[in-house]
Amino acid sequence: MKHIGIIMHGVTGRMGLNQHLIRSIVAIRKQGGIVLSSGERLMPDPIIVGRNGAKLEELAKTHGIDRWSTDIDAALANPDDTVFFDAGTTLMRADLISRALDAGKHVYCEKPISDDLDVAVALARKAKASGLKNGVVQDKLFLPGLRKIAMLRDSGFFGKILSVRGEFGYWVFEGDWQTAQRPSWNYRSADGGGIILDMLCHWRYVLDNLFGAVKSVSCLGATHIPERVDEAGKRYKADADDAAYATFELEGGAIAHINSSWAVRVRRDDLVTFQVDGTHGSAVAGLTRCWTQHRVNTPKPVWNPDQPQTMDFYKTWDEVPDNQVYDNGFKVQWEMFLRHVVEDGPWEHTLDEGAKGVQLAALGLKSWAERRWLDVEPLDL
Repeated sequence: MKHIGIIMHGVTGRMGLNQHLIRSIVAIRKQGGIVLSSGERLMPDPIIVGRNGAKLEELAKTHGIDRWSTDIDAALANPDDTVFFDAGTTLMRADLISRALDAGKHVYCEKPISDDLDVAVALARKAKASGLKNGVVQDKLFLPGLRKIAMLRDSGFFGKILSVRGEFGYWVFEGDWQTAQRPSWNYRSADGGGIILDMLCHWRYVLDNLFGAVKSVSCLGATHIPERVDEAGKRYKADADDAAYATFELEGGAIAHINSSWAVRVRRDDLVTFQVDGTHGSAVAGLTRCWTQHRVNTPKPVWNPDQPQTMDFYKTWDEVPDNQVYDNGFKVQWEMFLRHVVEDGPWEHTLDEGAKGVQLAALGLKSWAERRWLDVEPLDL
């Protein structure tokens, strides 16, 4: 059994706690660690750090973690902890990652890696120059639904991919008559909020890896709900964009359009769905499930607005079976990164990819401001 010390910052927040601490690191510890190529097991030894000592202590006690601290400098100074992870707020991330690199730590973090493209590029360059292992969370690639899409693509099922249509989002309550499901900083520009910065970073790696590199973007943002109520019950101006309607041109000729909104009510298969249409077949995937329709099984509807539609279109699709076990996507990527650190296992999701996500978000915001298409140029990384 090998042990690896991990400094975990930002795990008192919803995403950091649920996906990274409980469903990834704690779950890996409960399963007896990660099996390495040598047959040895690698056991994460986390220290959780943050500002609220009482909350950290309670989390540590609840989840069987021995170490916690409110002193991040002391944590970074400990040579026994070789990995630094951040899931805190966007505005703090670049500085924390830079400090961790200076301390000689391998770094892994949530996205976006910054709200500023120049900062993101500089951080990616610094990580590369350091020779330290580095990575950014790209969890959607590990969703069972999108892994099934990748399998279909690799099998040649789609033929030539023509288009991709994504729908993401749900109604986030305003915080007055029902509490909001997301933190209030998400809706304040000064605090790094906004759905374009948040979600176009995701859509960059999804499109690049599954359907074709993004060549250009046209994006329209909106702030549909201009006032919300924060965690203390105080009304505030929600000046960050809470919806984005973006179209992308991809290498190979496919067109992608993805709607992202925290002001939409869901009437679809899941909180996020992707429909991929190709010359030979189509597929629709949610977080876990995926349905297909091959060209030989495609129905032939006829437009007639004078007659009620009798065809049940949902029944003309077949579900892709779960022929393998799909583990939690965050946990799978954690295992990949830790193998990368200790035995140089395969890894593609570096801070370079994080910078590319910030680039697309910046172009989306600029496209909205200038109301025009923008090309996605290669970054000098």
